[in-house]
Amino acid sequence: MLVVDDDESQREGLGEMVGSLGFTAVTAGDGREALELHAEHPADLILTDLIMPGMDGFELLRNLEEHGDRTPTIVLTGFGSIEKAISVVHDLKAFWFLEKPVKPGILRALIERAAAQNRLVEETEVLNRQLSFHGVLGDLVGSSSGMRQVFSEIQQVAPTSASVLITGESGTGKELVARALHRLSSRSGGPFVPVNCAALTETLIESELFGHEKGSFTGALERHIGCFEQANNGTVFLDEIGDMPIGTQAKLLRVLEERKVRRLGGKSDLAVDVRVVAATNKVPEEAIKAKLLREDLYYRLNVFHIFLPPLRDRKEDIPAISEAILVNLNKKHGCRITGLHAGTLERFQNYAWPGNIRELRNALERAAIMAVEGSILPKHLAMDSMAATDEEPRAAAETDTPAEPVGDSIRVRPGATMEEIEDAYINLVLQRTNNNKTKAADILGISVRTLHNRLGQLTNRKVSTATG
Repeated sequence: MLVVDDDESQREGLGEMVGSLGFTAVTAGDGREALELHAEHPADLILTDLIMPGMDGFELLRNLEEHGDRTPTIVLTGFGSIEKAISVVHDLKAFWFLEKPVKPGILRALIERAAAQNRLVEETEVLNRQLSFHGVLGDLVGSSSGMRQVFSEIQQVAPTSASVLITGESGTGKELVARALHRLSSRSGGPFVPVNCAALTETLIESELFGHEKGSFTGALERHIGCFEQANNGTVFLDEIGDMPIGTQAKLLRVLEERKVRRLGGKSDLAVDVRVVAATNKVPEEAIKAKLLREDLYYRLNVFHIFLPPLRDRKEDIPAISEAILVNLNKKHGCRITGLHAGTLERFQNYAWPGNIRELRNALERAAIMAVEGSILPKHLAMDSMAATDEEPRAAAETDTPAEPVGDSIRVRPGATMEEIEDAYINLVLQRTNNNKTKAADILGISVRTLHNRLGQLTNRKVSTATG
């Protein structure tokens, strides 16, 4: 922490107080010295006096603001300058202000809150960098146009308090979108509470959402705190809102409008500060016509709408999604899977994936257990539409191809030319990188353009062979 005060005794006293609270303090006599120290060794938090000769607290904060430095700053103020301190907090975005003399307990609380705010900023920047460079946002993966649109919408609405409605087929990852919204919001330090509205009866879902008092119904042996209370200062995720009983939807609408809940059997309302994110696999307009979804609730939830496209409409994301899933499966099952065989990837690309990413994960999990290590081959797949026949491995072994990838190596037959061996190695690297040509080019030590040219030549040779 950087402590800035022109009064030496005050400065040293604050430094000792900060040290007694378990933090390391560096001190400066004015704003200019503080900027120099901060430039050499950036502080996690700045505690500065407001009125100082030379560069005062105003100029220090203005300089930090102009340079885009968002280090949390606590402003110290003496009696009679409270209004100035409030102005600095508002206009120059200081974190908070403290009146002198400073009380250790209050200072500790503010330091801890400022540190939490700093972590939130850092986590948000990491997530945004992931999105910019890798097409990754939390556990969401994809660089297709549909997913770029989803990522853009998440970034737009996450910092706000607006309710969000996520639509899309089952298995597309709607809860992952909800979690990304929570992580990128100012509520990320609070709880994220998911509720599956399709899995509970009307009585149980009201108890789950709003809570109940002891004895409020048969089986209510003790008080239960509902999801809205649990999610206070955080986010509640209502999954499959279209399957919620209509009677419960009316009570939910009241909670959203009044920001208060009443437990079943309770006599008073309880204020809650909760952001609501809802999701449905139904087309909302059709659900409204079928009387499955209240129109007024739909409009209350649909302040901001995010549509998550099905996997069949973004098959270019399959290699990246598979890679991310396999990383987790290797940890979960102790496997050493390196990627997808070209034949497996081809079958994945030709499959409709009615169960979307959930189905893809299940297919990969089964295949990873079967394969244990190396590439996932077509024979490891369980689904009839993708499973390898018994003849396929035998046919591959009996092929007359001069050179070809086999697992993590290359099979070379007598008479193979250097060009054919190189082509086989290029195909092997493409398999290992899940057809990511940029990664493959880096491994091969050639440019992406050279790789594309080489693949084009390989295709032309295959066509010539087939038609010759």
